[in-house]
Amino acid sequence: MQVEALDHVNIITDDLDGTANFYAELLGLERRDAPPPLTPQTAQWMFDAAGRAIFHINSLDCQRTYDREVTPGDVTGALHHVALRLTGYEEMKARLDARGADYQENLVEAIGLKQIFTADPNNVLLELNFFGK
Repeated sequence: MQVEALDHVNIITDDLDGTANFYAELLGLERRDAPPPLTPQTAQWMFDAAGRAIFHINSLDCQRTYDREVTPGDVTGALHHVALRLTGYEEMKARLDARGADYQENLVEAIGLKQIFTADPNNVLLELNFFGK
């Protein structure tokens, strides 16, 4: 047994369109309807260029197999952040600046890592990692 990659992150929101648009605009992900029995009004999945669903975005009233109390904007249980590996550090900063987004930068020189931390519309913290140049 081995872990191959992060499969997806599920976000419960009271602003389905705003959250989907955030990830489409900031990260260039493609918005698609989730598969049945989910509906376009309650679930949108955000895909990368390779066709992988990175984020599953669900409305508060979306059907869930494992249901638990979630309040968008509050601390989401034990989830501290979602880390994504990206390229295009300067382009990402420009996108965040254009949105007027609050973000924090960090450099981990020992491993050649530049980081940007920012939050989505539901206060989910994103760690955006850029290795190399």
